[in-house]
Amino acid sequence: MMYSVSVDAKLAGKVTKVDKGLKKCSGFTVRVRASSFGDSEKTAHVGVLGASGYTGAEIVRLLAKHPHFAITVMTADRKAGQPIGSVFPHLITQELPDMVAIKDADFSDVDAVFCCLPHGTTQEIIKGLPKRLKIVDLSADFRLKNIAEYEEWYGQPHKAPELQEEAVYGLTEISREEVENARLVANPGCYPTSIQLPLIPLIKAGLIELRNIIIDAKSGVSGAGRGAKEANLYTEIAEGIHSYGITKHRHVPEIEQGLAGVANSKVTISFTPHLMPMSRGMQSTIYVEMPTGVTTDDLHHHLISAYENEDFVKVLAKGVVPHTRHVRGSNYCLMNVFEDRIPGRAIIISVIDNLVKGASGQALQNLNLMMGFPENAGLGDLPLFP
Repeated sequence: MMYSVSVDAKLAGKVTKVDKGLKKCSGFTVRVRASSFGDSEKTAHVGVLGASGYTGAEIVRLLAKHPHFAITVMTADRKAGQPIGSVFPHLITQELPDMVAIKDADFSDVDAVFCCLPHGTTQEIIKGLPKRLKIVDLSADFRLKNIAEYEEWYGQPHKAPELQEEAVYGLTEISREEVENARLVANPGCYPTSIQLPLIPLIKAGLIELRNIIIDAKSGVSGAGRGAKEANLYTEIAEGIHSYGITKHRHVPEIEQGLAGVANSKVTISFTPHLMPMSRGMQSTIYVEMPTGVTTDDLHHHLISAYENEDFVKVLAKGVVPHTRHVRGSNYCLMNVFEDRIPGRAIIISVIDNLVKGASGQALQNLNLMMGFPENAGLGDLPLFP
């Protein structure tokens, strides 16, 4: 069994002993993982199901610089027979196999797949894949553990309940160990990622009340997918902002499930999403109540402590406002805490790129863990600015 070690660049050279688990190296803690794939220099072959959508294309973009993954299969039923560069010209330089219909896909030389298909379509497809494959599903089909809740919110029966039970919810920074040992990971939604990352550590520490959690979230239009929809036309969306899914957005049960899991109690939120006239980016503004004696400084300090060793979650200095432009094209989540003018309340702002940390970037982060590769492999791109 081979082992891989993740260590901050400034600590390079200080690792004196590598062993399984967490080890102290010259006063620093590093995380060491066993690689299920053996030789850390070896290449793993991956498939991208649904490569003609935004999340599929983003997976392909991220894998272009990955040191350990090579794409050997790409599917897109409506674009079968076409090269990826004809569908997404920004990927024209990539030497990749042509896309095929999923029924014609050959998985004999594939080690893992990213499933980037719409919800409702992945259950039977994943059920039919070889059991040896590692799978990260970017749809909502395996996120909710309660089958009845899935059927209530998505309006259809679940066709693979046995896989629903097996699937691990892949909010990477929160469920790292479970993800490492998983065969099937349900990649979180974009809104749930931006909301749970700041809230889960605070709820776990008892620093915020479980009542009256109010979330105002805004997303770029790519969050609605690539399908042609009248509401997403330029003339419909430009120079304006509108709310949607009021009181019934499908990410609500996913968020409440995650928060309740650490609270050991039911958590109910008020959540209103908005569509913004930008291609990508997401901001969640979260209003919370604090117990008597707790201050916004306590919240800020705790989030810094919770994420101080994380590559992709950054708590900004006091007073600095997170901006979606500062995470564009990257796997980062930036967050901060502000004091509300109403005593006892705090305002938390969290920003991500909905296509990267909110989808494909986190999916790659998860598969890196599942395959025993460095968690940040292929994810080193800095945000694009301006």
